[in-house]
Amino acid sequence: MRMKQTGFTLIELVIVIVILGLLAATALPRFINITTDARIASVNGVAGGLRGALSLAKAQVLVSGSGGGTISMDGVAVAVNASSFPTGGVANTGIEKAMQGLDGYTFTYAGNTTTFWPTNGGNSNCKALYDADAGTVTVTSTGC
Repeated sequence: MRMKQTGFTLIELVIVIVILGLLAATALPRFINITTDARIASVNGVAGGLRGALSLAKAQVLVSGSGGGTISMDGVAVAVNASSFPTGGVANTGIEKAMQGLDGYTFTYAGNTTTFWPTNGGNSNCKALYDADAGTVTVTSTGC
């Protein structure tokens, strides 16, 4: 009398393990690069916040009719230029006040521009740049 055996053979199990190993080897490099993706997403998030703060400040200037000077955004005094954009290039008076909550970011000022980059692991090629003269925000994410 012959008994019917059920289950996987050793060869089938080895083939499954090899296939899983190949899939893991191709997916692993993608997950290792997650830090760079996180920095890029963070810089893009800050740039979006800067654009939002810029739009809200401009709207506040238009509503209050006070171009150039100081406006109040949620009880916070924000300096604006003659073009009704928050000032840049001056420490903690314009765009930084309009957009609160920039923890983890470092700022530098040059002329009428303010540059924001991540404090941890950031460099000059991973930044959001605010130009107060033009009222624009640009992102550089190469080298994050």
